[in-house]
This record gives sequence, structure tokens and C-alpha cells, in this order.
Amino acid sequence: MSKLLVVFSATGQQGGSVVDTVLGDAQLSKEYSIRGTTRDPSKNNAQELANKGVEVVKADIDDAASLKKAFEGAHVVFASTVTVYDGKAYEHEVAHGRALADAAVAVGVPFYIYSTLPNAGKISGGKLKNMGHFDGKAEVEQYIRTLPLKSAFFAPGSFMSNFSATMAPHPAGDGTYALFNFVSPETKLPLIHTARDTGKWIGAILADFPKYEGKVFSAATALYTFNEIVDSMNRSSGKSVAYRQLPEETWRGFLPPTMKDHVAEMLQYIQDYGYYGDNTEEKVKWSAEQARGKLVTLDEYFQANPLILA
Repeated sequence: MSKLLVVFSATGQQGGSVVDTVLGDAQLSKEYSIRGTTRDPSKNNAQELANKGVEVVKADIDDAASLKKAFEGAHVVFASTVTVYDGKAYEHEVAHGRALADAAVAVGVPFYIYSTLPNAGKISGGKLKNMGHFDGKAEVEQYIRTLPLKSAFFAPGSFMSNFSATMAPHPAGDGTYALFNFVSPETKLPLIHTARDTGKWIGAILADFPKYEGKVFSAATALYTFNEIVDSMNRSSGKSVAYRQLPEETWRGFLPPTMKDHVAEMLQYIQDYGYYGDNTEEKVKWSAEQARGKLVTLDEYFQANPLILA
């Protein structure tokens, strides 16, 4: 019999990638059946999963009974939480992450994969106080390591999809475009095509859990400076896109109040300490080598998802 993999939030970018990877992998598709959770199984994206042969069930992060029911019988659970920018990101991450792990333990799940992040507050020596979703996920990771199940961890880098949304270039006023930020243009972001590549790391763990038990994948295709990012934008769009470094206070003025301190500190952290802290480059390189399949480069991402520039 195949082993049951439960993917929490299977309609999200991370969960959806895991589902697609396992279904498309000759070995893993035979070894695992998939149950995917969603808050609303009647929605189109949930129905699309069901049409692929996924068992779709309703589960809510705030309903412990629904989590236990969804995880019942699972051999492996892949769990991720959604960041909420409402001024209480840390509290949400800790409460939600613990709820998922506790539900898995309650029904005897033996293997658990959690989507985590580094503890930026600790890495900065306590200097950064607003790294809510980083520090909250990191605290949950440490909690999971104390529980009676075997665990492995996936720490995604910065999403390439952000460049099609919140980090898209804007008109510079002279017929060209600019990517505006306040950090140095040589700041390096570890970039991941989350919706395509998450499953390549989770698939590697599923194929050999003992090899990766207790380990953390610093999951990104590679590190890219902001200058390299705009170069890729130029190549793919055929338009002129430059990086423009603004004063921090000017840049903060463009963000909603509940987000600005958090996002500003996150960028400051990446510039000053590296996304994954010490040895970020080595961590990203090792993790990329472990992925089960070729990872999407930034050029390839923009080819498939062209920038829409007014």
C-alpha cells in the first residue's frame, strides 16, 4: 500500500508545488498517496486538486479537531503557515505552527516536514526586534525538534513571484523603470520560484527521509544581487529597468503602517547578516544541490512570467 502524505494548505504556492512534484515523479507517485487540506473544498483550485486524484479535505488552522482529522493516518505531513502582516506576525506564526505540530503528534504522525525560516532576531544579536514571521517560524522549528516525531525543514528564500506583485518595478518618470529600495544594490537575495520548485526539495526529503532528518534546506536557486535582478528584468522585458536606492525613511513611506517596520528590518537583516545568517552562500549552494530536479533561474521565471510594465 502507498503511504499517505498530507499536504496542509495544498492550494497555496508551497503546498501546490509539493502536490505537483509528487504526482509527476515516477517513484514518489507510486510510494505516496496525497491528501490535501484547504479551508474551502468547493473552490475551483481545490476541485482541480481533486481532479488530479488528490483527496481534498477541509481543515482550518484555528480548529484543532479539523487538523487532527486531516492528519489521521498520515505517514508524512508537510506543513506551512501563512504570514499575516497585522502587527502580530510573530504571535500568529507561533500559535499556528504549534497547532499544526501538536495535531500531528496527537494522531501519531511519524514524519513531519515544516516550512521554517532563520531566527533573524538571534542572528542579529537582538538588534532587530520586528522580524515576526522569521523569528516565529524559527521558534516553531525548535519546538518541533522537541516532539516525538522525526522532522526535516524547508526554509524558502525570497519568492520570485514578488517581482510580479509587491516588488515590481515602477515608472521612473523618464520612460524607464526602476526597482526602488533602500538597501545596497549589492544586497543578495536567495530567490526561489516557490510554486514550481518547493516540491523539488520536499521530494528529496520524501525519497530519503533518514538522510535529511533534522536538516534545514536553505531553499533557493541561487543568490542574486539587486543589480543582477534588474539586469534579468532588462533582458526579459526589453525595457530599461534600473535599481534606485532611496533613503530608508522615503522608502518606508510607501508601505502600510503594519508592514513597514517588519519589511524594512527584513531587508536590513538580509543586507547586514545574509538571509540565512553565517555562510548563507554555502547553505544555498548545498541545498540547491540536494533538490530533486532542475531549479528555475530568475531569467527562466521572467520568460514564463513576463513583467507587466505600463
